[in-house]
Amino acid sequence: MIRCVARELVEWSGMDVQRLVDLLVERALDEMSNYYYFTLLRTHLEVGVEGEALRRAVDDAREEDRNHFEALVPRIYELGGRLPATLCGKMEGLGALRNLPAEADVSQILAVLLKAAEESVWAYTELCSATSGKDNRTYNLILAILHEEIAHQVRLLEFLGRGASEGVMRTRNISPFVAPYLRSSHSTVLESASQTA
Repeated sequence: MIRCVARELVEWSGMDVQRLVDLLVERALDEMSNYYYFTLLRTHLEVGVEGEALRRAVDDAREEDRNHFEALVPRIYELGGRLPATLCGKMEGLGALRNLPAEADVSQILAVLLKAAEESVWAYTELCSATSGKDNRTYNLILAILHEEIAHQVRLLEFLGRGASEGVMRTRNISPFVAPYLRSSHSTVLESASQTA
């Protein structure tokens, strides 16, 4: 069996690596689940000033969540973890987006989006606290994701306070903090999978 040096180093720091991997897998599934629900949501948003501005915000969040998933997966595999082979029952109850309103009511949708953003900020803040000073690689990745989740929450709050007409929800650079982690994510996963196979 090939040694997983990344896992050994994190264990040496005193962390429960299996618990960390489980949390990272949970976050990755939540990001993928959010991507799915954001895809559904954007199809229900009505055209109009508020609906169009919110659709742009949903598109940004959707793309960011996909990028967060792509950035988390390599670290899971580096630590000797795996994503589940099937998703049957794995994504039930993950995140606030499961409570999307049936109708395209902007205020209701905003409330659900804000709750989802708050849950993500809390989850990534806890992961930052858990890995700080113990697992720098995971900490830096989680901190980058946390920056983007906070920025997403701020944009939603600005939308609530100022309305779409003031241009608050303009499209922006997607995943500026996570982008460096996406460059080599596919090669890292393939290398990790082949080493532990």
